[in-house]
Amino acid sequence: MDSSEKRLVTIGGVEVGGSPVNPMVLIGCMFYRKHKIVEDHRRGLFDRKEAEKLILLQEEWSDKTGIPCMVDIFGETSDALIKYLDFVSSITDKPILLNGSTWRVRISAMNHACEVGLNSRVIYTSVNYASPREEFEALAELKVKNIILQTFNPKNLKPEGALELLAGENGLLSKCSSAENILLLSTVLDLASVGVALEALKFLKEKLGYPCGIAPCGVATAWKKNMVLGAEAKRICLGGILGYSLAYGADFIIYGSIRKAPEVFHVCAMLCSIAAYSEKFCRLKRIKKSHPLFKYFSKP
Repeated sequence: MDSSEKRLVTIGGVEVGGSPVNPMVLIGCMFYRKHKIVEDHRRGLFDRKEAEKLILLQEEWSDKTGIPCMVDIFGETSDALIKYLDFVSSITDKPILLNGSTWRVRISAMNHACEVGLNSRVIYTSVNYASPREEFEALAELKVKNIILQTFNPKNLKPEGALELLAGENGLLSKCSSAENILLLSTVLDLASVGVALEALKFLKEKLGYPCGIAPCGVATAWKKNMVLGAEAKRICLGGILGYSLAYGADFIIYGSIRKAPEVFHVCAMLCSIAAYSEKFCRLKRIKKSHPLFKYFSKP
């Protein structure tokens, strides 16, 4: 693939990747370990009223800013993940990242997603260097349309190592060749590794063209200095790491708890608008009227 050619994929009506003027997609997480709305992680019992509020909060900010959104759900067990999926899909028509504690949990829930007609807007999250043969076989058998591939290669931590993991006859891309849409997730191990992950993201986009994202926010807000300095320090560092990720060309960001939506969407709408305006002014790129530049940034 030519280094200038960037793949644009559409999942559940949401565009990811493509032109650098396209706004990044923001993805809020729900039902994760320690999420307070969950009463029983194994049985999938949760506060439905509060869960609905959080989903609608993210959608409100997505509509307000023009930044597209998705929802990432995590389940400890198959039963729990299926309950979460059924609930979230009944509240929103946005794409849903299906994330679970083991590959068997994910595959079981993915099977359910296919049975109830959600295959086109569910994103299997995710496969990685340790995924077993049985997982890839199940994904092919279910004809899963959308898959996230994690790019972490423990044998070579540099960007070239990520490419080695993905490409080639036995690479993750080959093993997931039956999928219609592939997203790459550059892996963050700790705060110091965010820069390395973003170098890998940029490198992979240039070499392969697939939409590529990152999940950097948790390590920033959990940084010990931020834990001591408090909420304001966390917000400042959150904004900084979002800007850093945008500068490297992240097509999507998994930003952590969905309750952060008001802060995250506001910052990203501003950043995406500034980036789009420079493309419009300096390179005469056309910008859609739905873009944050027109929908959010230019409004008083």
